[in-house]
Amino acid sequence: MLISLLISFVGSVGVNNMLIIAAAKISERFNWPSLLYIFPYVLTPIFIVIFTLIFLFFTRKIVRDLITLEQGLQIISEGNLNYRVPVNRQDELGRVASNINHMTEQLKQQIAKERELEQSKMDLITGISHDLRTPLTSIIGYIELLKSESFQDKAEYDRFIQNTYNKATHLKKLLDDLFEYTRLNEVNTQLDLKNVDLCQLLDQLLFEFEPLAQEHGIRIEKKLGDAPIMISLDSDKIARAIDNLLMNALKYSFKPGTIHIRMSVQHNHVTIEVENKGIPLTIEQKNRLFDRFYKVDYSRNSEGIQSGSGLGLSIARNIADLHQGTLTLKHTRNVFIFQLSLPSNIQ
Repeated sequence: MLISLLISFVGSVGVNNMLIIAAAKISERFNWPSLLYIFPYVLTPIFIVIFTLIFLFFTRKIVRDLITLEQGLQIISEGNLNYRVPVNRQDELGRVASNINHMTEQLKQQIAKERELEQSKMDLITGISHDLRTPLTSIIGYIELLKSESFQDKAEYDRFIQNTYNKATHLKKLLDDLFEYTRLNEVNTQLDLKNVDLCQLLDQLLFEFEPLAQEHGIRIEKKLGDAPIMISLDSDKIARAIDNLLMNALKYSFKPGTIHIRMSVQHNHVTIEVENKGIPLTIEQKNRLFDRFYKVDYSRNSEGIQSGSGLGLSIARNIADLHQGTLTLKHTRNVFIFQLSLPSNIQ
């Protein structure tokens, strides 16, 4: 723009000088001295006209691009966030067009994120309603049977009581999972870090888990090593994550079957592996396995093990993230290996 102004000014001055010289020669040749007195009054308008014409000639592309920019902003302001302003220049206007396109893309992503968050909230409400309704309906049904004394004998009465208790326990587990998930997703979630022997913690969890596994025809094989593995972590949360992995393996293992638990130390991190064999997953199921409230087809559930909330693996991954670790799945045919990797020293 500055160059165009300079060229226009120099060109206008040059043309004016030529006109002045021409007027002087015409006045001298034809003996018109009055021309020299009249000419200065028309010189300024001529200068302005020439300057304007030269300036418009050199800035016609800039004006065209400014009009394109204005039209693009109008289209975007009307809600078409898929439109992008053409970037045909490498100067200031080109950078303005690029910034407008970047701003539009950021705005589009922000709106998409807000819509996804809104949909996520709706899915959360739907998931809670569905998961809580089933055990609650069963509890109400059994209580009505007990209230109306619709049982034949003491054995059936005891069975109704036990089923009611089981459903109530299951309902509490679902609520605990929901509470834990929302607490882990809080921005200011704090870890209660303490130096813990991870080998001893895992061995204790397996000792408590083994009777339940044997009850469902599952054998536990562990390879933890003998040396203590001292690591700074929140023992309650890590225990919750490992328990969720063990319960997931128990639900979806072939029965009878075996669950392998291994722990190893590599450089600056510790890895816990939980391996089992079960019905293979599709690619879509594998990709969504850590999504909250996602549950694989109920047909894969084991008899006698109640359906969970669909939050177990999501909770376990959140706990790993809070500890600056990772939780991943290696899935080959019917073999599932969940790997929980934790840094040796968490800051």
